[in-house]
Amino acid sequence: MKRVITYGTFDTLHHGHIRLLRRAKAEGDFLVVALSTDEFNATKGKSAEFSFAERKYDLEAIRYVDLVIPENSWDQKVKDVQLFDIDTFVMGDDWKGDFDFLKEHCEVVYLERTPSISSTQIRNTMKNKEKA
Repeated sequence: MKRVITYGTFDTLHHGHIRLLRRAKAEGDFLVVALSTDEFNATKGKSAEFSFAERKYDLEAIRYVDLVIPENSWDQKVKDVQLFDIDTFVMGDDWKGDFDFLKEHCEVVYLERTPSISSTQIRNTMKNKEKA
């Protein structure tokens, strides 16, 4: 069984996220999603519209996702790869090169982002509609 992992906040879930998860799952047989916790997002200066529990619930409902684990820090990736016996690490190509250090532990694949969609764009559109 080929095991794949990806990481993210997955806030304001959209078709770009679904496309990434579908393509990540296609890289193997079992997809682990490491979901950024609210606390970890705070250390990155980010906040999510939805809580960790709500985002986890949504991800678990997606057929491509086999397991959701918490992402608590930047440096847990090597440990996760080893703990979950990961064969392939997948991220969007906006992170290209940032995770090449994992190549000594597993294959690293950067997938092309879905153009014209992002959680930031969705939040900004919603805020602008509220102001109008």
